[in-house]
Amino acid sequence: MKYLVGDTSNGTAVFAVEGAEAVNLTALDAAVGPDLMALIADPMLAESLAAKMQGAPRVAVSSITPALPVAEPGTIICLGLNYTDHIKEGGYDIPDYPALFMRGKNSIMAAGAPLVRPSCSDKLDYEAELMFIIGKGGRHISEADALNHVFGYTVFNDGSVRDYQRKTHQWTPGKNFDNTGAIGPYVVTPDEVPEGAAGLKIESRVGTEILQSSNTGNMIWSVAQTIATISEYTTLEPGDLIAMGTPPGVGHAKKPNPRWLVPGEVVDIEIEGIGICSNPIVDEKDQATVAAAE
Repeated sequence: MKYLVGDTSNGTAVFAVEGAEAVNLTALDAAVGPDLMALIADPMLAESLAAKMQGAPRVAVSSITPALPVAEPGTIICLGLNYTDHIKEGGYDIPDYPALFMRGKNSIMAAGAPLVRPSCSDKLDYEAELMFIIGKGGRHISEADALNHVFGYTVFNDGSVRDYQRKTHQWTPGKNFDNTGAIGPYVVTPDEVPEGAAGLKIESRVGTEILQSSNTGNMIWSVAQTIATISEYTTLEPGDLIAMGTPPGVGHAKKPNPRWLVPGEVVDIEIEGIGICSNPIVDEKDQATVAAAE
């Protein structure tokens, strides 16, 4: 199944995407609710909707404004340094344990929403990443069983403010500016992609300019290994979001000059079989001016 959580004139709803059209699942059954959490909590709910979808009204996907797949994620955990060539371009040694950091809820936003370059820095970078949503929680999850804990896969742009990321050994400041982490718009269930979402083309672009192009098969730590590693130290909960790191080609490593995102551009992150996360870049000062005028 391919899901899209989005805003319509009747509020936020969960849609099942079928090509260029979608079925409003929330309208079919109020138990679905306004995001994916009910479907995550009750796998039987999705099965019960299959028959109801037959002959149900369709709307154009283009008429739906994307919202976050999970409105209030409990934990957002991100991997850094998960592609060898990206590690080399950043000047790091290849680690023997994943570099893990966390994002706060204010730092994430939906596909299509403005990705904000902060007023204090012009060094806003892009990072194309695979993200997955935990379906079944747990602690001490084995690698062999880990993929059974995945609800679905989506696209993530781990927008990073590089000078603030480098201010300390911890990356928290550069990874947590408001509205810099774009998610979505689609979530696909595991049966829609190869096991562990491996072997998928992953790319970032601005217009026709290809910024990154790689394959999720090049990740050092797989989705299953990542779940096993994280659940060793913390309990994963349904609806938690985990991002899998970015391939080479990020802006700060471009030669001879870094390639930062600038207001007026639109950055696209695409993962084969999942979709495109597209966001316009705006300047925080301009956004504040518009908000004050409204």
